Formats: sequence, C-alpha cells, structure tokens
Amino acid sequence: MSSSEKPKPVKPRIIIHGGAGNITRHNLPRQAYQQYREALLHILYEANDLLVKPGASAIDVATHAVTLLENNPLFNAGHGAVYTRAETHELEASVMVSKGYRKRGVGVMKVSRAKNPILLAKEMLVRGEADDGGGAGSHCQLEGGTCDRLAEQWGLETVEPSYFWTRRRWEEHRRGLGMSYDGETYAKHRRAADGEQQSSVCDTEIDWHGEEYVGNDPSWDGKEYLPQGTVGCVVLDSTGAICVATSTGGLTNKLPGRIGDTPTLGAGFWAEEWQVQVEATARSSYQLTVRPLAALVMGCLPGLSGYLPLPSSDACIDTPVRRHSARAVAMSGTGNGDSFLRLNAVRTAAAMVRFTQSDPHHAYTVGRAPLQGAVTAMAGPHGALQLSAEDRWLKSGEGEGGVIGIDLQDGEGSIVADFNCGGMFRTWIDDCGEARMAVFRAEGC
Repeated sequence: MSSSEKPKPVKPRIIIHGGAGNITRHNLPRQAYQQYREALLHILYEANDLLVKPGASAIDVATHAVTLLENNPLFNAGHGAVYTRAETHELEASVMVSKGYRKRGVGVMKVSRAKNPILLAKEMLVRGEADDGGGAGSHCQLEGGTCDRLAEQWGLETVEPSYFWTRRRWEEHRRGLGMSYDGETYAKHRRAADGEQQSSVCDTEIDWHGEEYVGNDPSWDGKEYLPQGTVGCVVLDSTGAICVATSTGGLTNKLPGRIGDTPTLGAGFWAEEWQVQVEATARSSYQLTVRPLAALVMGCLPGLSGYLPLPSSDACIDTPVRRHSARAVAMSGTGNGDSFLRLNAVRTAAAMVRFTQSDPHHAYTVGRAPLQGAVTAMAGPHGALQLSAEDRWLKSGEGEGGVIGIDLQDGEGSIVADFNCGGMFRTWIDDCGEARMAVFRAEGC
C-alpha cells in the first residue's frame, strides 16, 4: 500500500462484561437472570448504535457504555458499588487506547464524588494532550481528593456520598461483618454519610415491613450471590483504534485505601498496537521483464543466444516481499483483583501475543499469536489465575475471574473471552452482527 492510499475501514466490534464470580444456575434464579440480560442487552444496543455512526470513536463508545453500567444498581460500579469496611465507597476506573493519545492509559482510584468515575478517567486521558495535562500533569494514576477536585474543576457531575448507596449492597456489607442490617439502621447510616439529619431516602427504596429489600432492585432475591466483579467494555472503531474502559467498586469490605487491579496499568486493563511483518511472494523485476524480453529476442534471433545467456531455472525463485501491518489487542478483566495484580494479568496476556514467535524458522512471524489463546492461558480453566490460588482455590475467591477483549489482525477484529469461575456476565455483537448475551460457559464466547 502506497503512502498516498488510505487504509480500508475496519468493521467495528464491541464486547461488554458485567462481573464474574461463583455464579450458578441455582443462585441466579430465572427472574434475576432476566433482569441482568435485559440490562446488558439494552446497554449493548445503545452503545452499538453509537459505534456504527460515521466517525464514531472507540473511546466515546466504550466510556458511554460503562457510564450506563455505573448508573445501574445491578452492577458493582458507581451507584450500587460495594462498601469498604468503614462503610464508605472508594471507586476505581480506567481508560486505555491502543493509539491516538499521549498518555494512552490512565487510572483513577479512591473516587468518592464523581458520579461517573469512568468519565473522570476519560477526561484525564483526553486532557493529557495539553502540555499541562489539563490539570493532571503527565500523571497516569491519581487518587482520592485530587480526583474529586479535578472532577469539579473539569465540570463533571458530582454527587453526595449517599448517591452510591443501595440497600442490597449495604446488607451484604453488614452481613459480612456480622452486624445488623435492618431498614431503620440503613436509613440512619445513609443520612449520616452526607451529614444529614433528615431522611433523603425515597419511600419506594425500602420495604419497611419485610426482611428483604424489594424496592427499586428487582434482582434482589435474598440469596447469597451478588456479582462482585468489575464492569468493562472493549471497543474497536472503524479507524482500527481499540479502547478499553473499566470501572468498579472493588471488593466487598475491602480495607479503606486498598487499590485494586482496575485502575492499575497492566493488571486489570490493557490496550496496545504494534507493527508486524506480513510476507508475500513476488517475482523480481528481472524475472518479470528482462528474462521474458531476452527469451523473445533469442526466439527471433537465435544467433544472439551466445551473447545473451539466460539464467538457469534454479535462479527463478520467488522473491519474498514483506509489508507491515498493524496488530492491536485490548482487554478488560473482572474478578479477584489481587490475583490480577500479582500476575499483571492482562499485560502478561498481551505480551504472550506480541512476543510469541509463531514459526520458529521465520522471525517475521513474531507478534501474530492469537489473543484468544493468551486469554485462555491466563483466565480460562486451569489457567495462570486459577493456579496462582494454589490450595486456596474455591475457598476464598482468590484466583477467580475472567477477561474479555478484542484482537485486531490483518484489518479484522475478533471478539475474545474466557473465565475460570462459575460464570461471567457478558454481551457482544457477534460475527454475524447479532446481539448476544451469556453468563455461563455453555452459552458460548
């Protein structure tokens, strides 16, 4: 391809995850399954409608999808995130692109005021194009009060701490600490989170006469399973850029100040692009022009054969021609963040792809290994995440998790996913353009 030729448009792709863990068909009743299915498909449709519009960018679509996940109390991010042991919320989010921005990847952590932490991470990445970093300097990671100050400075919507509260998460938090979780205590503590004396809780949010929360959360069925995992989205746009956007409340009853894999570069999110050599064969200019012409002259003037010898047939060897092609991958992880941190999980998977030599006899095949194989080796059954738990596997949640991603190779994007636990909430547009949603392995992807 000459320098004047424009690259062909790439078919956009998208995949979303909504958490992973010890999900079974017994602790995820049909009604709850349907609620998650409807929510995820709604978010997928809305995001994909943006993605297929002319000029749509991966970063805009991916972060929009995650804002919808953050706004939905079914998921462990934003409104509906889990609590720390101190009954507070310390939210985390990250954005990374395969190309196009100076910082490429950023993470924010211990966020307590930005309504949508993912938009704070996006601003941090986009404003990083300015020499002063838009107020965030050249930094790729920021936490706590600095994040909340920048959210206000950049005009992002901010909220009171009680916005993130939901009854089901609070009950989970209190049960885990062996404390009472009645409705009156919930209302009192929620008011205290904002320093209020009067109740700001809508009557429809609490069932004061029952033992279970049955208000605006139709998924709550009183059983133990609640999705603990991170939410995220990976998007490939028509320019060949891939963006990963990830957000979480972290682990239930984590210690205040705990930093997970979601805002940590390479642990729970990663995107990168590199150039690979693609070999083709072509006959040399001598073989295509001089040799045929010489044969024609000798055919007409046989007497010249002694003066214009032709090379032997052994010399007619096709000449390898190598060109460069963009290769890109992006991944988002969900599950036990400490395990992802210890393995630097998704960056390790990306490195497996980039530096594996597919054919030991040809160096030009480096960087062409499939991403699906690397994701399975890391997050699939008996993969590195599971093995990292050793004899603690299935006892503490350690090592459990899953990964979604997109693999761009030779101008085509492929959806990839795998997990090692009971299930992973995920939704995507398949190769045929159809919307898919799955939780368990038997459902595909």
